[in-house]
Amino acid sequence: MTAQPDSPAVACTQCGGELHPDEGQIFLTCPYCNSTVYLDKSQVVFHWYLAPTLDEAQGRASLARWMAGNQTVKDLDKKARLVSSTFQYFPMWYFKRRTAAGKESILLEPAAAISISELRSLKLPAGDLRKYDPSLAAQAVEPTAPLDAVSGWLQEKGIPTTELSERALVHLPMYIFKYQFQGKEYTAIVEAGTGSVFANIFPAKAEAPYLLAGGVAALVYLCLATLPLVGAAVDFELYFPLGLGVCFGLGILAAPLLFALAAWVAAKV
Repeated sequence: MTAQPDSPAVACTQCGGELHPDEGQIFLTCPYCNSTVYLDKSQVVFHWYLAPTLDEAQGRASLARWMAGNQTVKDLDKKARLVSSTFQYFPMWYFKRRTAAGKESILLEPAAAISISELRSLKLPAGDLRKYDPSLAAQAVEPTAPLDAVSGWLQEKGIPTTELSERALVHLPMYIFKYQFQGKEYTAIVEAGTGSVFANIFPAKAEAPYLLAGGVAALVYLCLATLPLVGAAVDFELYFPLGLGVCFGLGILAAPLLFALAAWVAAKV
């Protein structure tokens, strides 16, 4: 009793009638012969799609919020120029894994070629999955990665097929945005069902200025910390208290200067 990836239909074992189970159903009553059908989900492949909750304007707003976040360069949302946007339903293989210890998890693997590998980390709201509607075909990307091949990839990662209790093909709604920044073109995906943003390569914040500011602060306080030690080595009773006081006083004076340096770096990078 097997359904093809491009159809959620299951044949009745009694009369052969076509059945359309909803997600999570284990038993079905055949409307043709009234027989009860049990769905062994390790042998049935369902085809679902995630309904979009964002229109293009809301997708752009999600992209702008991500651009204004902490991962990207400062003011990327204002400096980047949007080049194009495309809407499509992208296919992902959906696996429900149950380990020998009884722990359940959801695994996602691309069912077609895509450069944004982070889609695997998407938290898919299973309750929002719907039966695939053939009318979506014009906007849907055809799967090119066979289920057997993807199952083999999971085995290579140490995930045996015996732990995969359910398999499904899910088409995810997404806006693919291309934008330019400083003469280079980048791609970002906004998943239109959850609003999540994914990008492999993007104008990220430079780490060097932050490391430099942190290094300067550490060096300043390291130098100040040596003053009491030097005083103790020369004359503990006389110079140690003096060195400690100088260290404490200069440390208070240095703090706002170092804070200003950190704020300046954060404003410029």
